[in-house]
Amino acid sequence: MTAYIPYGRQDINAADIQSVIEVLQSDWLIQGSAVNRFEQAVADYCDVKYAIAVSSATAALHIACLAIDLGEQDYLWTSPNTFVASANCGLYCGAKVDFVDIDLDTYNLSIDLLEQKLAKVAQLGCLPKVLVPVHFAGQSCDMKKISILSQQYGFKVIEDASHAIGGKYQNKAIGSCEFSDLAVFSFHPVKIITTGEGGMVLTNRKDLYEKLLRLRSHGITRNPDLMQGEVHGGWYYQQLELGFNYRMTDIQAALGASQIQRLDKFITRRRFLAQRYNHLLQDLPLTLPYQHFDTESSWHLYVIRLNLDKISKTHRQVFEHLRQVGIGVNLHYIPVHTHPYYQNLGFRQGDFPKSEMYYKSAISIPLYYGLTEKDQDWVVVNLQEILS
Repeated sequence: MTAYIPYGRQDINAADIQSVIEVLQSDWLIQGSAVNRFEQAVADYCDVKYAIAVSSATAALHIACLAIDLGEQDYLWTSPNTFVASANCGLYCGAKVDFVDIDLDTYNLSIDLLEQKLAKVAQLGCLPKVLVPVHFAGQSCDMKKISILSQQYGFKVIEDASHAIGGKYQNKAIGSCEFSDLAVFSFHPVKIITTGEGGMVLTNRKDLYEKLLRLRSHGITRNPDLMQGEVHGGWYYQQLELGFNYRMTDIQAALGASQIQRLDKFITRRRFLAQRYNHLLQDLPLTLPYQHFDTESSWHLYVIRLNLDKISKTHRQVFEHLRQVGIGVNLHYIPVHTHPYYQNLGFRQGDFPKSEMYYKSAISIPLYYGLTEKDQDWVVVNLQEILS
């Protein structure tokens, strides 16, 4: 048997290690120049004006919501097929959360269902203030249509692009914010590039950028132009609002700035492996990932769905067999509205049936830069065996 194969993992090389060592040997472990370098590298890659590095994508979502003044009595809508942070960020701000079910081709938020729900709630006067479309597995939502709806119904858009750095939508980099107010990336170790833990908010709006800078660091400014009253001296700062300690360290940022230099290489390899899976798995009783013609996925995840009516095993049996032979499959995601916390808020099984249907047959199989063809073949052989 081959060694354990995780569903995802980081790739760290000598240059990454050296970049971190250089920071460790410098005078600045936090609030030095490495964070600015990383922010600029991401902004340049995505062709966006501003990028703000923070301690996690969850922190990024939180302050993105605060920056556009989400608060009590407001609604945030997102997809049920996501990690809980995409919804929790609304609750952190005191807002109410609701969901729009998914499209069963892309597993992203359904534009048709979004349009129907907006038309319905417009009559009731409870339109969302914020929509958080999630670019699941690295494939962009249909952002142009979302942007048109946002203008029609007056809501703001925060792209949860945690899976999607390096991907494209209509030939432009995901994160450009052409069709949104803000976008968020994650740099968790299983993502495309990593800073250990970390995230980033991107925007083209200067007002949001300046507010985000304060929110990530206690709501404090040292800019005299923003202060009230007399400036007491060079030491002086003022807290203008309630912010948080969501800063990224220079240690993390140095790793990120090194990693982004290999981003295109990472994406090219992931796309090759995804296409190879498509070929090797095409004759099995599976639904393989669909790619919309407007998108180029970053392939954070490769998700198969079992055609359960064509196999003798259950979803759980297939999942556990793969785990038992050392293949670290996972499941993305348990629909958010089915968690006990959200059930206590009033959501119920059956509220979003497409997400629930997806959940009952989905498995994320290994896909990452360092995955070898030999290991990939082992995954395929075991899928062939359990599904035969």
